[in-house]
Amino acid sequence: MLSNSPARRRLLLLRPSLIVALFSLGACTTLPTLHAPPGSDYSRLIKPNASIPLPDGEHVPARIWASATPPRAVILSLHGFNDSRDAWEEPAPLFTADGITVVAPDARGFGATAARGHWVGTASMVTDARAEALWTQRAYPGVPLYVMGESMGGAIALLLAAQPDAPPVAGTILLSPAVWSFGVGSRAFVGLMAAAAPGWSFSGNELPVKIHPSDNREALLRLYYDPLSLRETRLEALNGLLMLMHAAADAAPHVRGPTLVLYGGQDDLVPKQAMHALWTKLPTDARRDYIPGGHHLLMRDLNGATATRDVLSWIDHPEAPLPSGGDVAAAAWYAGWATGSPALWVPGRIDTLVAPRAADD
Repeated sequence: MLSNSPARRRLLLLRPSLIVALFSLGACTTLPTLHAPPGSDYSRLIKPNASIPLPDGEHVPARIWASATPPRAVILSLHGFNDSRDAWEEPAPLFTADGITVVAPDARGFGATAARGHWVGTASMVTDARAEALWTQRAYPGVPLYVMGESMGGAIALLLAAQPDAPPVAGTILLSPAVWSFGVGSRAFVGLMAAAAPGWSFSGNELPVKIHPSDNREALLRLYYDPLSLRETRLEALNGLLMLMHAAADAAPHVRGPTLVLYGGQDDLVPKQAMHALWTKLPTDARRDYIPGGHHLLMRDLNGATATRDVLSWIDHPEAPLPSGGDVAAAAWYAGWATGSPALWVPGRIDTLVAPRAADD
């Protein structure tokens, strides 16, 4: 039985529109009842080793995984909703072993930033990403720069790549990007509710829903217990996330430069209708990579090296077939999709996410 908590009552009031966002991107860090073994260090706090200045004078903390040799490329990595700079702990060693440095800042409103828990706005987040890209280029002069974003970070990276004044980069990498359109009614309704009660917060634990952002329990435990992860989401942030995703969907046709977009067949957070629509809108020369067993957190899966190797291969040989065969799988998945017009607010397979709770799932 679900408790009749205030958050539960708020959720019932707000559905169906808000339930989309709550189930999707906000749920990754609000997984129910994950128990860490005694003595584990999943809750370790790793201090940043860089601070990146932003145009308004604010600084954001960042982690840099440096290549042991002079880097042949550098990746500015933008994390997802409610996540932090620690999102890249799994793939970063694979990149550095291949001579690529990873620069991972906290997005404002997340991690250890001053605005933690609040939404700073789509325009500000894109402006910040632009400043971070320019800072990275100055820090690594002459080294090819790639911008990689996961989930919410993918939407920000896409919007940056669509700007007329975007910094010139070697490529943009979108991992399970949180990009999809919502109807005018849904956006207006959530916007009005957010204006009326911006501080309403939700943990996701009020709902009888099981999501599987990854099949890697170790990675999920780290995400869940990481002190930088946000465990509750304010209504203002959910509204901001909806606006960001919608803006990214509108901007997709205008993306400039080499682009690789990856999507997993087991992603139960970004709906398949949304990804199909994004692939349709992107420029035809964008590379598409479909990983049939991949979950939302593609690079943190047990088989996360598959996605990472595809990215490394694309960086080295952007026109060559991907080692996973994901480009062939993408073509087959896209060609076989039964096109249609999903409802304005219904995400793909949302009704298949309901399942009994288990203490350690």
